[in-house]
Amino acid sequence: MYYIFPALFKLNPNGGYIVTVPDVPGCVVGGATIEESMKQVKNALCDCLCVLEDEKETPIARTAPYKIKTADGEFIAMIEADTTKYRAENDNKSVRKNVSLPAWLNAKAEQNHVNCSQVLQEALREKLKV
Repeated sequence: MYYIFPALFKLNPNGGYIVTVPDVPGCVVGGATIEESMKQVKNALCDCLCVLEDEKETPIARTAPYKIKTADGEFIAMIEADTTKYRAENDNKSVRKNVSLPAWLNAKAEQNHVNCSQVLQEALREKLKV
């Protein structure tokens, strides 16, 4: 699913930023730079939303950004979260696949201590550009 939520960026007295997503309880991160903070909050938001989806809970309706109060040094940024894409990129659970190889090729791979699973993964990543 695709979502957009406002995030509140506050200057951290120790440096960097503290970022919260007011509409998603527990979605709080910190980062040394704006770029790092944006990346961290996007991952945290995706993670929180995946948990809600897994528990069959509907995320709370988002607050309009202009309704979120900010103090000096604070700002609001809209954060995109695509949980379908996030799951695809972060679900590293192994799946067993049976493949057929010519006997001679299998023998050659075994002689050279080639891990066929690893080679297949590398080839698929290259082919799919991921």
